Amino acid sequence: MSAPTSPADLYRHSLRLLLDKNIAGWVGLWAEDGIMEFPFAPPGWSERLEGKEAIAAYMRSYPDHIDLHDFPDLRIHQTTDPDTIVVEMRGVGRLVQTDAPFDMTYIAVVTVQDGHIVSYRDYWNPLAVLEPGTDFTGSRR
Repeated sequence: MSAPTSPADLYRHSLRLLLDKNIAGWVGLWAEDGIMEFPFAPPGWSERLEGKEAIAAYMRSYPDHIDLHDFPDLRIHQTTDPDTIVVEMRGVGRLVQTDAPFDMTYIAVVTVQDGHIVSYRDYWNPLAVLEPGTDFTGSRR
């Protein structure tokens, strides 16, 4: 595939990499000084990751916890800043440890510069991880 030409194209490509469990490829889309934030993270969970290395460490074992099957209901909205998009989507699949269904709704604000993600604010539902016995990422920090 040729290099994605817009933030929306880059984001769609990132989702394909996640479905393929290609975490190294997904991390490769990030700028060295990229920042990933989780504004709704519950206490004890990561709120901010600074730099590609921290993002790679956070995502390294993601496929061991969540087996993603699809991202239905994907909607990408352009903003007045041509480098920034707002994404609405669902991630569906299964939790590897329990084989329980996984279905999470997300809103993300993503900024891309020079073909790399520089900022990703992930507004996921923290109530899902507060349910007793739920371990859907293994990324608790």
